Amino acid sequence: MKVVIMGCSRVGAWLARLLDAEGHQVTVLDNDSWSFRRLSFPGLLADFQGTALVGNGTDQEALKRAGIEKADVFFALTQGDNRNVMATQIAKHIFNVPRVICRIYDPLRQELYCTLGVEAISPTAVFAQMLKKKLES
Repeated sequence: MKVVIMGCSRVGAWLARLLDAEGHQVTVLDNDSWSFRRLSFPGLLADFQGTALVGNGTDQEALKRAGIEKADVFFALTQGDNRNVMATQIAKHIFNVPRVICRIYDPLRQELYCTLGVEAISPTAVFAQMLKKKLES
């Protein structure tokens, strides 16, 4: 599977390494080259064999360099909800990526975006549910 990940945060880097280790073709796109240091965690997973590119995931030319036109899935995992939604909309509606998934911190926005057809996950809501289950057990 060809995967493009926007954002080399801890989550983005970890996901990239997991998918790369499974044999997927992974490209990570981030504004800051320093973020790519997260792609190597000695001893935890095999070295990342994919591609790391500096670029803005809301810029169509940067997305093309990352291989968006042939991607099977696009993940938007930056710290910014607005950037993530914008990038997923570009991937979905301009480049026709079959599956686009974004991280949205604000649970209210996440619900709204889901009603608009965006596959969005709110780590805030997910973690709150996990904590609630811990309290109940």
